[in-house]
Amino acid sequence: MGMNDEELTLRVFSYNDLKRATNGFSEKLGKGSFGAVYRGSLNKGRKLVAVKRLEKLVEEGEKEFRAEMRAIGRTNHKNLVRLLGYSAEGSKRLLVYEYMRNGSLADLLFSKDSRGLDWDDRVRVAIDVARGILYLHEECKTPIIHCDIKPQNILMDDFWTAKISDFGLAKFLMPDQTRTFTGIRGTRGYLAPEWQKNVPISVKADVYSYGIMLLEIVCCRRSLDVNVSDADEIVLANWVYKCFVSRELNKLVAGEEADKKTLENMVKVGLWCIQDEPALRPSMKSVVFMLEGIKDVSIPPCPTSSIM
Repeated sequence: MGMNDEELTLRVFSYNDLKRATNGFSEKLGKGSFGAVYRGSLNKGRKLVAVKRLEKLVEEGEKEFRAEMRAIGRTNHKNLVRLLGYSAEGSKRLLVYEYMRNGSLADLLFSKDSRGLDWDDRVRVAIDVARGILYLHEECKTPIIHCDIKPQNILMDDFWTAKISDFGLAKFLMPDQTRTFTGIRGTRGYLAPEWQKNVPISVKADVYSYGIMLLEIVCCRRSLDVNVSDADEIVLANWVYKCFVSRELNKLVAGEEADKKTLENMVKVGLWCIQDEPALRPSMKSVVFMLEGIKDVSIPPCPTSSIM
């Protein structure tokens, strides 16, 4: 069996294996939309892993869960966190991922005491994440809609490469009905408007979430922030659009050395991605081409009827 076959085979763990690996689920790394994540180690402590205990699973049968896991196990991209294995005993569902030492993009963008990311790093991260989503949408055997793109789900490895976590969970946690989605209140700021409209969800829902996150990456702040000096700035998308129209994009990166052309480019891409109308949003392939400067970005219309 070659190296690659081996890499693409998911390990099936028993619940007790993972209980031992995590020392009885003692060290919590964080809380995802679908459950808490714990630090664990395998191979007598030589390999660190992150073990997620799924809480909010729909009545997903054992067979479907395993089939879904195998599909995700076959995905392999440098901008996706690798799924190493899983455990499914009775109603207990656990996922085992590679461990990401450098935390989440949210920590780097929003926490005051972090080392942060300079402009060039942020541009690189934005493109990395776009490539990861493009892979899920167009390059997998079956397209995967992530459904929960946000900075908390972008993790950084040892080399500060950005990787998307929690992918694929979304697809089998929620069918196309928006009704099943309402449980995830946690990420309100990133939800595309169509989730509220009870229409089938397409990959364009991820494009919307990515657009909101792209503006956060540009500006190093959350999409909603009530502690800003000016009421105009509370909703990031509104403020970005205002600055774009009045040609004052420098306000968005106060005092930072940012390449003007790249800044304008990223803002325009972000504004296209968050259009209310899914058909107006670009595909992730277009997003990657636009961010890489291969494709020109036209002037975006005002993203929503509610702005200005």
